[in-house]
Amino acid sequence: MAFNNKIPATATPPEGKTGVLIANLGTPEGTDFFSVRRYLGEFLSDRRVIEAPPAIWQPILQGVVLTTRPSKSGEAYARIWNREEDASPLRVYSRAQAEKLAERLCVDVPVAWGMRYGKPSIGEAVEELMDQGCDRILYLSLYPQYSATTTATANDQLFRTLMTLRRQPAIQTIPAFPDHPVYIAGLEKSVRDHLAGLSWKPQRIVASFHGLPKLCVDKGDYYPDDCVRTIRALRDALNVSEEQMPITYQSRFGPMEWVQPYTAPFVTALPEQGITRIAVIMPGFISDCIETLDEIGHELRDEFIEAGGEELTLIPCLNDSDMAIDLLEALIREACPPAWQKSGLTSA
Repeated sequence: MAFNNKIPATATPPEGKTGVLIANLGTPEGTDFFSVRRYLGEFLSDRRVIEAPPAIWQPILQGVVLTTRPSKSGEAYARIWNREEDASPLRVYSRAQAEKLAERLCVDVPVAWGMRYGKPSIGEAVEELMDQGCDRILYLSLYPQYSATTTATANDQLFRTLMTLRRQPAIQTIPAFPDHPVYIAGLEKSVRDHLAGLSWKPQRIVASFHGLPKLCVDKGDYYPDDCVRTIRALRDALNVSEEQMPITYQSRFGPMEWVQPYTAPFVTALPEQGITRIAVIMPGFISDCIETLDEIGHELRDEFIEAGGEELTLIPCLNDSDMAIDLLEALIREACPPAWQKSGLTSA
């Protein structure tokens, strides 16, 4: 393996700093076919995401999937694209989260952001922090619930970066936070604020989490347990029942069985039960993205109305709100080891 020789072996390292790196899933750089194809090719080649043997999966991926899916996904991205920033909402919010978090923390604590797939990469974010003199990095992947397909693969990518460095920074990874009090408080406030602005009252608040193949759970992934932890805490905070706030799972693809109940069939069956006005919250996402804004806010809404529904409102993710920055700050400060606090980053 070739190591990065940017820093000579005889160089004297600068006075060390503690830096913060926040990481999210990723996004294509544009809505055109080839930008989306590059992004999907990287995402769907991840063995943490698709566990099928490459000899079987790659011909399918490089053939029918990457020939047909980029156009459809590109249309979906185009519907939610931030024209002013010429970027997807996930990129816009991730950048804003990093900038606002930096304002909250000590001036000597640099903050960088990176994506597991696409740009800026996690490796580029590490390099950015090291260029600012960081020899210690607090690493927070922005997945509230743990899964090997999200938290673990983000960690993998960080460790791959470290393997290329001759002088590695020390790393403190921060665990998932499914029922962290600050996260639940932020979700509670977002629900109450959003519903207070409606002229009608939802009969149900459906909680939709990103799905996961059941095979992954059978192998030991405890993601559904974390989802249940989140929704139980949120129900308690809002004083609602399981019936009033049911849990569902979205974004499944392929022929295999996924964790149930599935969001779309569950929601489209509600009008037959007399439930025609609903709100949907997605507590598995910190930032709004294609899965929230288009899959739920566009596709599911259309299906619900077609099935006889009258109103479907999307409760926004925390995005770059004060509640989101409160959460990130709390997670960072709580995770910072005492020995790393000489640069001014102290625990809350």
